[in-house]
Amino acid sequence: MEKNKLQLAQEKLKSIYGYDQFRDGQRVIIEQVLEGIDTIGIMPTGGGKSLCYQIPALVLPGVTLVISPLISLMKDQVDALNELNIPATYLNSTLSASEESTRQSRIKEGHYKLVYVAPERLNHPSFQHLLEHISLSLVAIDEAHCMSQWGHDFRPSYLSVSSWLDELSQKVTVLALTATATKQVCFDLQQFLHIDQQNVITTGFERTNLTFQVKKGVSKQKFMSSFLAARKNESGIIYASTRKEVEQIFDELASKGFDVACYHGGMSESQRSANQEAFIHDEAKIIVATNAFGMGIDKSNVRYILHYNLPRTIEAYYQEAGRAGRDGEASDCVLLFSPQDVRTQSFLIEQSDRTDDRMEMEYKKLQQMTGFCHTERCLQQYILHYFGEDTNKTCGKCSNCVQAGEKVDRTKEAQMVFSTVKRVRERFGKTMIAQILVGSSNQKIKQLQLNDVSTYGLMKDWTQKDVAEFIDILMAEEYLRATGTSYPTIQLTEKTLPVLKGEEQLFITETLAPAEPQEQDDVFEALRQLRKQLSTDSNIPPYMVFSDRTLKEMSRYIPVTMDELSEISGVGEQKKEKYGQAFLEVLIQFKNNQPVLSERQSKKSSGFSKKGQYLETAKRFKEGASIEQLVEAFSLTEQTIVKHLIRAEQEGIELQLAQFVKEEHRLLINEVAKEVGTDFLKPIKEKLPDHITYQEIRFTLGK
Repeated sequence: MEKNKLQLAQEKLKSIYGYDQFRDGQRVIIEQVLEGIDTIGIMPTGGGKSLCYQIPALVLPGVTLVISPLISLMKDQVDALNELNIPATYLNSTLSASEESTRQSRIKEGHYKLVYVAPERLNHPSFQHLLEHISLSLVAIDEAHCMSQWGHDFRPSYLSVSSWLDELSQKVTVLALTATATKQVCFDLQQFLHIDQQNVITTGFERTNLTFQVKKGVSKQKFMSSFLAARKNESGIIYASTRKEVEQIFDELASKGFDVACYHGGMSESQRSANQEAFIHDEAKIIVATNAFGMGIDKSNVRYILHYNLPRTIEAYYQEAGRAGRDGEASDCVLLFSPQDVRTQSFLIEQSDRTDDRMEMEYKKLQQMTGFCHTERCLQQYILHYFGEDTNKTCGKCSNCVQAGEKVDRTKEAQMVFSTVKRVRERFGKTMIAQILVGSSNQKIKQLQLNDVSTYGLMKDWTQKDVAEFIDILMAEEYLRATGTSYPTIQLTEKTLPVLKGEEQLFITETLAPAEPQEQDDVFEALRQLRKQLSTDSNIPPYMVFSDRTLKEMSRYIPVTMDELSEISGVGEQKKEKYGQAFLEVLIQFKNNQPVLSERQSKKSSGFSKKGQYLETAKRFKEGASIEQLVEAFSLTEQTIVKHLIRAEQEGIELQLAQFVKEEHRLLINEVAKEVGTDFLKPIKEKLPDHITYQEIRFTLGK
């Protein structure tokens, strides 16, 4: 490949997008595309798939055609590109005849580098005529999993893409991109597009910035209210299974004063569009929606996804959860589980008009999703395993990884369950097995003479619900499996034999540690307020001004010149020129420790506190001030002063905080940290003697 093509791609990355280097996989995919090699790219949501065709589009001659499934996705992407002064447009059903004619004329004239279309348009005579007058260099297929009937969002219109490509008179490079492709889906894409395995680039499915939690046995309404109350300034999506539930949640949150909108298929198109726009522009912080919402949303500052109900498949769940933290910043994904959700999804499968094979696959996928809610292993690891990534690595922060308390030996109870399944010859489902074990006097148990089974009543000290949940855990851990029908029966797997023989033990952990609260960053809040005002003035979503990640980097380093601002990730030439001065005005105030509001912001905010003065805190500490004196001088809490000092030390200011901890305490802290990990401090504190404080732990570990 010509050396200057790759150099040009690198230059575009910095000058237009403001990034110094490509992310994992982006460079390889872009190199292959620039060499004219047909490629499949599998990257997690937020992994930067769009850059894989946007940058080649700017380097290659001619037009890049992007096949996209949703109108809203096209509009968001084109708006973002136009904001960067990249000539792009779309052709879809929202355009009037005159608008479409004008755009087609400008495409023929070579005005646009990227053109977005839906797959349904490819075989329209007018579009075929347009193709005869333009030079295509690249065809990018976004959300390519829609091509496979085994994909969670199969769309028949996508099936025409491969035949359209085969009949295309021009020789073009093809790039197919998706975030959620199992091995079966990937194989389908290779067959449809005639792409060899060596040209499938997979960067892995792991999302290290997401924290996954599954909550069982909680009041959903109470949990949701307290969860949202702690995140009033953050953007988030709440997913529910039915329209009725969406409206109930919306009404409840609106009555409590939350800034909320809703979205489902029963609303008019204008209502859905208005609510979606309100969410994208941060006018509504929260949107409650069915799974009809989201695929077309490129909003980068979604900080949490709350699943009020169980999704049907791991693919759907991971794609929906993946809409949090697209900017790479830490975000939460919480799933509230109840057994009723499984029944709801089973009913929806039963009511569908799928073939028997497809229906059986849907039941199997639902069981795998239920397994996610009951697994004992790391939640991120469970997802990676589902997508075919074998790894022993744990995330260290999901609700399973940070469970507090000792694991309980449940070998004996597991043997009882396995024996019961074996004695009834694997003919019954979870409910009947649970009823046998608790000694139920249910009439059906007596009719089938199941009260004569030798294990009848062996777990009479348990409730039927607890036994059923225990069976769910055993299925999640692949000791048992359910047949893929609407009335599943339970079967043993090969993993059960060592447990039945007493050669292996089985442990379950039953309690969870609460998450630690996050500290507010007032510099970031000030920048976020400014971003909102600028976005309103320009009539674009706030994240199109700068992402949360860029704002947080600004708040950490506090650049005060244009040159310093250029070093911040995400600040390209176009945005620096357009917004740079406004952001510098705010940042300079914090650098000087004089948080006086500019006229621009005084209308929007009542003022700032002094929490942003971590550098001044470090300076005074270095000069000999004690933590108690700093607490009094700045009117801050001891915890905030400690965090200021740690932040300063992490940024290279030599404070030698560890020397303020007794050596024997440091040794103990390091020993425990090595054992339980350092992602959270609470598990470390619980393993240490009571007289060792959180401050000593923080100073020792620099956290």
